[in-house]
Amino acid sequence: MTEFTPLLSLAGGALIGLSAVLLMAFHGRIAGMTGILTSLLPPVSADWAWRAAFLAGAILAPMLILGFSDHVIAYSSPVPLPWIVVGGLIVGVGVYFGSGCTSGHGVCGIARLSPRSIAATVTFMSTAIATVFVVRHMLGGI
Repeated sequence: MTEFTPLLSLAGGALIGLSAVLLMAFHGRIAGMTGILTSLLPPVSADWAWRAAFLAGAILAPMLILGFSDHVIAYSSPVPLPWIVVGGLIVGVGVYFGSGCTSGHGVCGIARLSPRSIAATVTFMSTAIATVFVVRHMLGGI
C-alpha cells in the first residue's frame, strides 16, 4: 500500500507549478518534459542550454536531497523488467500520439486553458482511476 503524504505531495506539486511558471515567465517556454527532452536529441534545438539545465535539475535535485538527508527510498517491483520496458514503450507511443506527456498537458496545458490538454488530462486521470480500481478491487491487488 502507498504511504499517504499530503504535505510532501502538496510541497512537491507547488514546486513543480512554480518551476513551470518561472520557465514561462523568464523564457516563454512550456515545461513539458517530453518537449524539453526531444529538443535535446538530434537535430539539437538552438536553445539547448536551458533545456539541458532544466533536465539536469530535474535529475540532480532529488539526488542532492537524498545525498544530504538520511532518507532512503526503498524500491522493489513485482513486475519483471521486460514488462517495465514494454510499459515504457507503450507510454512513449501514447506521448507521441497525445502530442505531449502528462506533465505538459496536466501542469502547463491546463494552466493555459488548452481544451486539448484539458481533454487529455481528463483521459489520463480517468484511465488511472479505472486501472487502480480494477487492479486493487477486482483483481485483488496483484
